[in-house]
Amino acid sequence: MPRRVLPLTDVQIRNAKPRDKPYSLTDGHGLYIEITPTGSKLWRMKFPQRGRGYNRLSFGAYPVVSLLEAREKRFLTQRLMAQGIDPAQHRDDQKRQTLEKASNTFELVAREWHGNKVPTWSARTADNTLRRLELDIFPAIGRRPIHEIRHRELIDALRKIESRGSHEVAHRLKAVCAQIFSYGIQIGLLERNIAADMKDVLKTVRQSHFASIDTDDLPGFLDSIRRNESRMLKPTLICLRLMMLVFVRTSELIETPWSEIDLEKGEWIIPWQRMKRGRITVNPDMTNHHVCLSWQALLLLRELHAITSGGVYLFPNLRDHTRPISNNTILKSIERMGYKGKMTGHGFRALAMTTIKERLGYRHEVIDRQLAHAPPDKLSAAYDRAQYLAERKAMMQAWADYIDSL
Repeated sequence: MPRRVLPLTDVQIRNAKPRDKPYSLTDGHGLYIEITPTGSKLWRMKFPQRGRGYNRLSFGAYPVVSLLEAREKRFLTQRLMAQGIDPAQHRDDQKRQTLEKASNTFELVAREWHGNKVPTWSARTADNTLRRLELDIFPAIGRRPIHEIRHRELIDALRKIESRGSHEVAHRLKAVCAQIFSYGIQIGLLERNIAADMKDVLKTVRQSHFASIDTDDLPGFLDSIRRNESRMLKPTLICLRLMMLVFVRTSELIETPWSEIDLEKGEWIIPWQRMKRGRITVNPDMTNHHVCLSWQALLLLRELHAITSGGVYLFPNLRDHTRPISNNTILKSIERMGYKGKMTGHGFRALAMTTIKERLGYRHEVIDRQLAHAPPDKLSAAYDRAQYLAERKAMMQAWADYIDSL
């Protein structure tokens, strides 16, 4: 008959004195406490391994780990064994997972997520997203293991952005962080998306359109351009006037290479890859955009050609001619004219849409196509290309003449 082992008591453990050699007191079912010559009292558990004799687990030191806690650990170990799980292997797996989680910082996971998204984004979106994370989020929580980040930490980082008046940036970065935490859940690093819970922590941003003057303000705006001519570089002045005459998107104008312009034929065709709807990942619009040029716009381009045709772009950056000017160049020029908050580069598109419809009487569909907006369906898209080009050319000349008449 096997010898019966009496369970230990706290009194026995407390009174156990060190000896010259380590010895142990047994609690039963493999659990025992080892008393070392230095007086340390360490919990151990001995358990059988299939075909490999016995192995041991360490449960920590007494009294930090109490008798009751040691027995709880023994119970959990026995439950693993009953499920056919090797307790030692389970312990090693847990350690590995803990180390992996600790090494998976928010910045590391964010960069991995960003790398996966890059093929589906435009280069500008990819660069802007990473730059914003590097400026505003990584310094705050980038080094923290992603599974340890708490609501308060993320809220503080977002409110710091908000406090400098960048409300829209704060909301966009909250949405980006929600996607990063979601990715962390999908790869098994955490179980909860804390950013998705944050519905009311930031101030509500009222959606607004790009600032634009009204049709009745156009004569005053033109007069302001004339009065400020001497304060602008010639390419900047031409850029402003072209923005008004052709009303393409700001990026589509300032990033235009001379290779797209045919001054002899009086044509400017923007390849679909540079257009907004050409850069979308799913079903991009692969239609090149004809920028119908009035004789006034063509005259400006010929004047500009004499100045900047030695480089790649119509509007090269003054510091680095291999790059175009920035959108900020246009905004600052408009601000110096006294129209800060009243007009933007994108505002020329809204101005043209309203004025051409109301004052020149052209149909919405024709203007919409010149703005390169998406047609409602494939049939409409085909009709646009087949029928509207002649009307658009006439409309763009009428628009330039109308501006001259003011």
